[in-house]
Amino acid sequence: MPTALQMASDDAALQAAVMRGRKLLNKRAMVAAAASAVPLPGLDWAVDAALLSKLIPEINKEFGLTPQQLDQLDPTKREQVQKAVALVGSVLIGKLISRELVLKAATKIGMRLTTKQLAKYVPFAGQIVAATVGYAAIRYLGEEHMKDCIRVAQQAHLEVPLLGYSAVP
Repeated sequence: MPTALQMASDDAALQAAVMRGRKLLNKRAMVAAAASAVPLPGLDWAVDAALLSKLIPEINKEFGLTPQQLDQLDPTKREQVQKAVALVGSVLIGKLISRELVLKAATKIGMRLTTKQLAKYVPFAGQIVAATVGYAAIRYLGEEHMKDCIRVAQQAHLEVPLLGYSAVP
């Protein structure tokens, strides 16, 4: 399975969006890893949900796929994007991100998150495993979301914005 960067290899704007998205993703995944290492029940789930509810819209923005950006498109292009979103099957593109949508996305990595919960209670080694799994889970979801964004942009022939900054706070 190709990475998001490999999928975007023939388009400089898509490559730039992937690089900006990965910068956002790496920072959020590190926070998730730190929260996963703390042996407090539910803390990591709450942190993961909060991180994803902010990360997904930021990635969408990098690809020109926020609801606001889509509203600015002409109706024909907006319809093309909506059809591409339906073909890709993403529930996270072009929508306001709710808690329910984040939980639906998290079910993709449910087993990893369960492993993380169990591992964190084993002294030291378990916390390392939990942190590693927490980092990997957020990275996986972010990378898969970027792949969906690329598929939509390519299928809809969407011009990805060349943002000169990153949305990282």
